Amino acid sequence: MWAVIDANSYFCSVEKVFHPGLGGKPVVVLSSNDGIIVALTPEAKALGLHRGDPIFKFRSIVERNHVNVFSTNMMLYAAMSKRVQNIIRKSVDYCESYSIDEIFADLSGFDRNFDIEDYMRGVARKIKLWTDIPVSVGVAPTKTLAKMGSKFAKNYPGYRSVCMIDSEAKRRKALELFELDDVWGIGRRTYEKLLSLGVRTPLEFADKPGDWVHRHFTKPGVQTWKELNGCPCVDTPEVLKRQSITTSRSFGEMISTIEQVKASVASFVASCANKLRGQGSKAGAVSVFLCSNFFREDLPQYFNMASYSFPVATADTIEITRAAMAIVDEIYRPGIKYKKSGVILGDIVNGGVQQNLFDPIDNREERLELSRALDCLNQKYGLKTVRLAVEGGNSEEWKVKSEHRSPNFLTDINDLLTVRI
Repeated sequence: MWAVIDANSYFCSVEKVFHPGLGGKPVVVLSSNDGIIVALTPEAKALGLHRGDPIFKFRSIVERNHVNVFSTNMMLYAAMSKRVQNIIRKSVDYCESYSIDEIFADLSGFDRNFDIEDYMRGVARKIKLWTDIPVSVGVAPTKTLAKMGSKFAKNYPGYRSVCMIDSEAKRRKALELFELDDVWGIGRRTYEKLLSLGVRTPLEFADKPGDWVHRHFTKPGVQTWKELNGCPCVDTPEVLKRQSITTSRSFGEMISTIEQVKASVASFVASCANKLRGQGSKAGAVSVFLCSNFFREDLPQYFNMASYSFPVATADTIEITRAAMAIVDEIYRPGIKYKKSGVILGDIVNGGVQQNLFDPIDNREERLELSRALDCLNQKYGLKTVRLAVEGGNSEEWKVKSEHRSPNFLTDINDLLTVRI
């Protein structure tokens, strides 16, 4: 059996931990540039707000109903996530982190010594007691069914935080009630294809014969079908290895000089390369795009994008940054007010890398070790503590707005929570 432990409205829940008195009140968390809503509480949803809403369009609702607004603070959320996951790992021997607010736990053999439903309910209570973060738990023979169970547990209080799908009757009932496009592993294209084939519910998909599924879908679709039928086959680490890695931001202020553009692109390259090394992969290509503010019709409009393929797939920040800077030189146009830039690492490979006889770099391993050393320093002393000079300083105009960001209560000694008695 697998369990998935999913924190409820995680970003909002963390903010509520450090801001007492927000229980039962509407709370929203904005994107890193205070642009759109990325997380919200049920009380905020009841006011007509939704994830993805631009905050400026709903300013009147926010002000009229005294909605509590926060900027995203990933450092704080990651620190709290580590605490929650440590509690889970002390309760279950084998766990797989899936995201900042989700973790899979292997419950194989637990049924011999425990009532699994009561045991996981105890884990949920412990997390709430020790961190004040509410979680929902789904338990099932496969990870896909477990994620469905966690959604039921989150939406229906009667489950008391844990929904267990441990019988054929429960499996079919869950598949009948669940939304097809909300199934883990069914993206937009797969969903549209299923609809075109006359499939409307997860149960209808699960009941299709195997030869029909293999004829119409590739490996991911077949895996989802097997998981819905109770056959575990999804490898979480494999799912987490991305086909591409993207970092892009809208700027706090529009910029125009090539030095500012290069600083933003170099910073995004560093973030992408860090993620690349974190999953043990290398990239065969890098793409960079620039665009103006399309909402400012009074200004010249511009969008451009270009790519570069490396002779040998790499995870070296310096090599990727140099290629990205060359792309900026190619696509930058003077006289444009830029509002956004972005970096995409593609052609990602895992494991062995095809070498090149004419490789211009002869010390790849040493340079990769240098990049890893920078990762360790930034992890220990704080994000962007050590960076390439081209990334600029912390006061750059392109830096995102975060006017409602909470302090880093758990990671910065200068931001330790003060309690007045």
